[in-house]
Amino acid sequence: MNEFIRNQFPSLKRKIQDKPIIFLDGPAGTQVPESVIRSISHYYENSNSNLHGPFLYSQESDQVMDDARQAMADMLGAAGPENISFGQNMTTLNFALSRAIGKYLQPGDEILITQLDHEANRGPWLSLREMGIEVREIALKSDGTLDYEDFEYKINERTRLVAVGCSSNLLGTVNNIDLIRQVSHQYGAWLLVDAVHYAPHFPIDVQAMDCDFLLCSAYKFYGPHVGVLYAKTGLLDRLPTDRLRTAAQYAPYSIETGTLNHAAIAGVHAAVEFLAALGKGENRRQKILDIMQIVQYHEFTLAKKLAEGINSLPGYRVLGPGFETTHRAPTLGIVLEGQQAEEVGKALAQHNVFSWTGHFYALRATEVLGLLPIGGVTRLGISIYTQSEEIDQTLNILEKISK
Repeated sequence: MNEFIRNQFPSLKRKIQDKPIIFLDGPAGTQVPESVIRSISHYYENSNSNLHGPFLYSQESDQVMDDARQAMADMLGAAGPENISFGQNMTTLNFALSRAIGKYLQPGDEILITQLDHEANRGPWLSLREMGIEVREIALKSDGTLDYEDFEYKINERTRLVAVGCSSNLLGTVNNIDLIRQVSHQYGAWLLVDAVHYAPHFPIDVQAMDCDFLLCSAYKFYGPHVGVLYAKTGLLDRLPTDRLRTAAQYAPYSIETGTLNHAAIAGVHAAVEFLAALGKGENRRQKILDIMQIVQYHEFTLAKKLAEGINSLPGYRVLGPGFETTHRAPTLGIVLEGQQAEEVGKALAQHNVFSWTGHFYALRATEVLGLLPIGGVTRLGISIYTQSEEIDQTLNILEKISK
């Protein structure tokens, strides 16, 4: 099946200096299958128009948007398309949401964020301090996991929102969302989950998760650059989102400003269909759950193999949680003793291994773990199309680099 999947990605067939590439930069954005590319082109070739007009192209564009909302609702386990909003990206959506929530809250109210999160789930909330909102952060432990005792110590009756990531794009840590939800709801606080790095690797059920908001990005799960917001039924309608008086004043449209990228959103629908077509079940939701369980096992197996191989090489160290549990994202942050992260990344690139180096916008975590002096980490990420032989080749190249 892996070869069948891989053949659907045109960019992975490219060679550089007559040698194939090994694309391990999925955490920054996966490659895109042919079906998604065709879907975007098809929209431009056939239906390019703005919404809500009386003519066919506009009506087809309306249908594109409705279909994409329903597809994302199926992927996330939402009650319906009315829970799904689109935006330029996750960061833009989260800033819009934070401004609305900031206007809803009162000075002295508190928000909890974490030291582990991407800045897209920190900066928008930190900006509310100028409105008198107290923003506190949950500590990060040296093993790359959150300090849940610190979380339970800091949450209180004034906490109105807990903003936390599902998993870390720096270390692969998967957070204990069940515990965070349980404690948050005990205090009547909303729970906002950043699932950008989680959605490509694990099945999601927002209703079982019982989160109030969830954000993800389609370009991390084989689609185009579009941000997605799930909001629990009724919540967006309570918030004073920034919007024109000519815009729809109700969810899911009330947080969507201006004309959206309809062609890209058609690609979001196609990305969900790409995943669903690989699974088994009686409907799209069941097919997505089926394939995401397969994806989780495939990616974990390769990531564990890569981690064990790296840890056996002289001078290397894999940061973050180990692989004792399968509930770990297949993303490795590695360091090579005596070397800047950037140098390791450049050496890998010379062998056509595509990785990234730095803090990946998980700046606070990089600071807390003392990784800034070496330029952060070299990050290696496993995706649905990664093959076992690519792991073997990468380990051989890393061994050469260490020498």
